[in-house]
Amino acid sequence: MNAAARVLVVDDSPTMRGLISAVLRADPEVDVVGQAGDALEARAAIKALNPDVVTLDIEMPNMNGLDFLEKIMTLRPMPVIMVSTMTHRGADATLAALEIGAFDCVGKPSPGEPHPFGDLAEKVKAAARSQRQYVKPAAERVPPPAVADFRVGRKIVAIGSSTGGVEALINVLQKFPANCPPTVITQHMPPTFTRSFAERLNRLCAPVVQEATDGARLEIGKIYLAPGGERHLRVVNASAPHCRLVDGAPVNGHRPSVDVLFDSVAELAGRNAVGVILTGMGRDGAAGLLKMRHAGARTIGQNEKTCVVYGMPRVAHELGAVEQQFPLNAIGEEILKITAARKEGSE
Repeated sequence: MNAAARVLVVDDSPTMRGLISAVLRADPEVDVVGQAGDALEARAAIKALNPDVVTLDIEMPNMNGLDFLEKIMTLRPMPVIMVSTMTHRGADATLAALEIGAFDCVGKPSPGEPHPFGDLAEKVKAAARSQRQYVKPAAERVPPPAVADFRVGRKIVAIGSSTGGVEALINVLQKFPANCPPTVITQHMPPTFTRSFAERLNRLCAPVVQEATDGARLEIGKIYLAPGGERHLRVVNASAPHCRLVDGAPVNGHRPSVDVLFDSVAELAGRNAVGVILTGMGRDGAAGLLKMRHAGARTIGQNEKTCVVYGMPRVAHELGAVEQQFPLNAIGEEILKITAARKEGSE
């Protein structure tokens, strides 16, 4: 049996520290080794307790969570899970934290929420198991070279991702030219966060990136990100493909679900599609990617070495859904190779 994941809870609110600690202590595989109310206390606790994982509030006195996270990732890289308010401002800060190197994020619960921090323990355990290496923030990365003379074919690209997906998607989509193939994405992320993430991607990438809306027509040069919340994203209507946001129960514990998106693309586009599964916990997307491959689509998986969590890609690979695995830095270019027009009138 694996040793319990040792976690330090950092939040300026005693009530929130108590709630997070209680949720984590309910899991026998998690050991809350300490609490801290600000960055100064947290720094001392990290040195004294050597936790496997830290949960970190973004808004704190003395030093905010983002500044403290940068110090952690520079001086003592370790898995950090950000705890954020479910506001636009909180979402922007959380996305910045994920780019700096935070493992994942959770939203603070609203009053009366029946199951606050429902998946936090699972995220803590996954973080403790991860072998993640620190990655420089996006602002420090060298922009990729422009894609010369790319001519898009007729294929639709569908991408699914979860934990670690913020950095992974930035890496992939920054390789895309302004005339990229129509691309639909389901990234597991709380409501509010997806709009901020789409805006962030739109600033960083050459194509237009937007949160998907019901009825939005798929167009060359546009990327559509499934909104977090109450509906799934599907692609419908073969003669004029467009986004459809549909009601439905969570699939694999997620709404929106990667499997729902991949299923729809398999049915709609068949061989005129490319399916890509990136880093993430669990198995969402694996069965849908297999359907895409059976329908004739090309399928790509992120390899284990470059995944923050080799969960979704691993299950997809084991099912036979993945045609070929690639390191993250090669996936964007591979998508473009597959989707480029071979000659006039080709796919």
